[in-house]
Formats: sequence, structure tokens, C-alpha cells
Amino acid sequence: MNSANHERKLCVYCGSSPGRDPAYAEAARHLGRALAEAGIGLVYGGGSLGLMGKVAKACLEAGGHVTGIIPEFLIREEIMLEGVNELIVTANMHERKMSMFEQSDGFCALPGGIGTLEELVEISTWAQLGQHVKPIILANIAGYWNPLLQLIEHMREEGFFRSSTEVRFDAVDRADQIIPMFEKRLKLKREPRWTPEQLARRV
Repeated sequence: MNSANHERKLCVYCGSSPGRDPAYAEAARHLGRALAEAGIGLVYGGGSLGLMGKVAKACLEAGGHVTGIIPEFLIREEIMLEGVNELIVTANMHERKMSMFEQSDGFCALPGGIGTLEELVEISTWAQLGQHVKPIILANIAGYWNPLLQLIEHMREEGFFRSSTEVRFDAVDRADQIIPMFEKRLKLKREPRWTPEQLARRV
């Protein structure tokens, strides 16, 4: 494990279910191991099920540092993962999301359901409104997020984006691209921008 003392932390949004395609689970495990190897701490939703559990367990097994943040009412439903390095229990979802934001240096969305989508959209909106410049990475594993990318392009074509309110995340296709993109954006210290040309190549 890299001895970086986990000064950098990546928040990973993902499903509490494994999804239908085995590629999603493999991507989650790969990311967990990669975070540990790079000395980057994982911040995630605290559960043991689905992709959430897979990314956290893989990180722990590889010697990484895991911070789980879970609202009290979800402890039983999502079966809180035992053995994380740091556990934060919040009163509600709003506190959970704010805590995840404060604990993290960047964000990554793996495949997931409506909750994952909501977290991605909210953190992207905060960036769009100038509330933060932390990297946001969309892990478009096996084309999972293609419908969202098409919707964003539709919004752009229909005139709902101005140059000052562009989408503030980077899309990657493979799990092994997540850490390099995160580190690149941290080094550049500027908002990630997804140009129309990049978007056109993704959809």
C-alpha cells in the first residue's frame, strides 16, 4: 500500500445492489484495490451490500483506508459494513451528503440507481453553481450512463446550458481510468470540464 497517509480521499457513489452486468461489480472491486494501492482513502455510503460493499471490502482487503458515512435509519436496511476504519452515522440523508462532501477531495459515480444519480446530479450542480472545484468523475462502465449522457446532450441542444453552466464532470469508460483522472484533476486544480466534442464521442 502507498504510504500517503490518506491525505487524499475519493468519495464513491454507487448502487446498494450489484446490478445485472458482472462488469459493474468487477469495476467496483478494481477501484477499491486501486484506491488502496494509490494511498487514496475511500469515502462511501457505509453499506455492505451491492457495489457499495464490493468497493469498500476490496479497499479494506488491499490495506486501504475506508470511511463509511451512513444515516441512522439505513443502518439495518443497507446492513452497515463492519470493520471500516472510520464510521460516521448521521441523522439524515442531508447530513450524510454534506459529510461526504466535507470528507472528500473528489467524487466518482459508478453504476447505481436513483440515489446514485441524485448524488451525482447534486454534486455536479454545486460545481456548476461555483460552490466547489473538486473533481467529479462519471464511471461509464459498460456504457451504463449512456442514457444520462444523451440526456445532457439533449439539454445542451435545447439551450439549457450556458458557457458558465457547463457540465462539470469527466467521463471515463474503464475502472482503471478513474484514479489517473482524479489525480490529473487534482494536479491541475481547476474544474473538470466536459467539452461538447468529448461528449459527442461518448454518446
